[in-house]
Amino acid sequence: MRKLALFIATSVDGYIAKPNDDLSFLKLVEKEGEDYGYAEFTATIDTIIIGRKTYDYVVKEIGVSHYDNGQRDVYVITREQKPQVGRTTFYSGDLTELVNRLKQEKGKNIYCDGGAEIINELLQRDLIDELIISVIPILLGKGTRLFKDDRPEQLLEFVTAKTFDTGLTQLHYKRKK
Repeated sequence: MRKLALFIATSVDGYIAKPNDDLSFLKLVEKEGEDYGYAEFTATIDTIIIGRKTYDYVVKEIGVSHYDNGQRDVYVITREQKPQVGRTTFYSGDLTELVNRLKQEKGKNIYCDGGAEIINELLQRDLIDELIISVIPILLGKGTRLFKDDRPEQLLEFVTAKTFDTGLTQLHYKRKK
C-alpha cells in the first residue's frame, strides 16, 4: 500500500507561513546547490496533494511545472470545480475518500505539500504515514500554524534528524499505528 508523506518547513515556533500567507522566511535557509533532500524525496512519489492557496502561491513564485512535471498526478484540493489541466486535477470531493483510493492504487508514494487546512484534515482522519519537517531557525510569533488544536493524539516513531550549516534541522518521523 502506498504511503502519504508530509514534507514541509516550519519556524521553530510552529508556523508554516507569516500573516497574509507570506513564505519569505524560507529564504533564510536558501543556499546554492542545497535542496535539503527534496529531490531524493520527490523521487519516491508520483502523486501530490496540495491545497489551492499553497498551489497558487507556488505556481506564481516558481511556475506550474514545479508540481506538474508530466511525471506525476497532482490533486489541488479546492472548493471550486475547475477543469483538469495536464495531470493536475482540481478536486472538490471528499478528501478522505480521495486519499484512501490513492493509497490503494499501484504506484509510488503520495506527497502532501500543505497547506495547514489540508494537513490538519488529514491528521484528523489519521491518514498521514510519514512526516518530514524542516525547522527553520526563526521565531515568527504569528501566522499560519502547522498543527491546529483539537486533533487526535498520534504517536510517532523517530527515523532520522539531519542538521545543515544554514541552521535548518530536518526531522523525519513515521506514524506509529
